Amino acid sequence: MSTPDDVITALEHLAPLRLAAEWDNVGFLVGTKRPTIQRVMTCLTLTMEIAREAVSQKADLIVTHHPLPFRPVNRITEATATGEILLELLTAGIGVWSGHTAWDSAAQGINAMLADMLSLQNIAPLEPDEADPHVGFGRVGTVSSQKTVGMIAQQLASALGCPGCHVAGKTSLPANRIGIVCGSGGESVPVAAAAGCQTLVTGEIKLHDALTALTHNMAVVSVGHHCSERFSMERMAQELHKALPDLYCWASLKEADPLQWLPAT
Repeated sequence: MSTPDDVITALEHLAPLRLAAEWDNVGFLVGTKRPTIQRVMTCLTLTMEIAREAVSQKADLIVTHHPLPFRPVNRITEATATGEILLELLTAGIGVWSGHTAWDSAAQGINAMLADMLSLQNIAPLEPDEADPHVGFGRVGTVSSQKTVGMIAQQLASALGCPGCHVAGKTSLPANRIGIVCGSGGESVPVAAAAGCQTLVTGEIKLHDALTALTHNMAVVSVGHHCSERFSMERMAQELHKALPDLYCWASLKEADPLQWLPAT
């Protein structure tokens, strides 16, 4: 049987919390450390539907990418969505752990996995960690000169199972040097431009940030926030089970992208 400390140690090996952004809220966020943990469910975003799934499946711990709570709360009541979810979990005795930006930046974290999907060469962090330059914020790497922005967009959408994606810039241009920032990457446009990127791959980006990228002669491929990160929580469940084989680990079966792609008719 695994103890809570065993599970937390394994999780923090996958996503070292020192890599998290200063503004983030990561680690063991909710619950008490019960004697043993047998069942762990992962998810991208902890909603009431996901909380109820965890209760029905008798999970001991939820590993969520997006922290809950994220900001300090003044009260925990059913009057707020956060309070309602926390009450549901606390009543069932289910804990919550979040890696968030630590998992984004880890050696085998989300941005590293996206770089592997695109078969990037000479991969490095966009902003290396001071203590370990092999990890850090985002990733950057190169592809062959034959690969265009459109080809990269199609390759990533196919690998992630996205129904489509947004592209800023000409799809016929060579993708060349590619920066990767999962989730919401608009604020990273200056960082990617300073790193010499011709293409930025991210989850979501605001219009004006995309326009800023174009002024830097940098294309943008935006696959959606959910698509850019959800796949990694399946990998998190697999890796946690590898580390602790006695744990039953699974990714939420009910989680879906709240934003649906509706083709024009």
